[in-house]
Amino acid sequence: MMDKKDIMILKELRGNGRLSAQQIAKKTKIPVTTVFNRVKRMEKAGVIKGYTVTVDEGKIGRNIAAYISITVDYNLLKRKGVSQQQLAAKLRQHEFVDEVDMITGTSDIIVKIRTMDMSQLNEFVTKYLRNVDGVERTQTSVILESF
Repeated sequence: MMDKKDIMILKELRGNGRLSAQQIAKKTKIPVTTVFNRVKRMEKAGVIKGYTVTVDEGKIGRNIAAYISITVDYNLLKRKGVSQQQLAAKLRQHEFVDEVDMITGTSDIIVKIRTMDMSQLNEFVTKYLRNVDGVERTQTSVILESF
């Protein structure tokens, strides 16, 4: 079971996964040995799945970000013997796709993508996404700013 100290440690690691146990201890006022042991315990338990890099996407040319809501054609998927999970996994494999989530509401899947420009976004939606078996309808929302 997680407690307040675990949550404080996780908050620091979310902000910077490269922090040492000593740096976390200094920021949280938790003894360094306690921080080290708790991080190892959370890693072993699968609470901490791994460490990653946050990239400034604009600096590598991926200037346009968008969420695309997808309505699934379940009848077509059923005829093809494909599940919604398999469709989502297929979408995730495209180079522009950062994230795929199955959701509730008026759409079935939401995809977060990043492209170099609007032309590339247009091509992804009109030439790729709308031609994937099981994608019935899309609605694209361009991200103006992220926090």
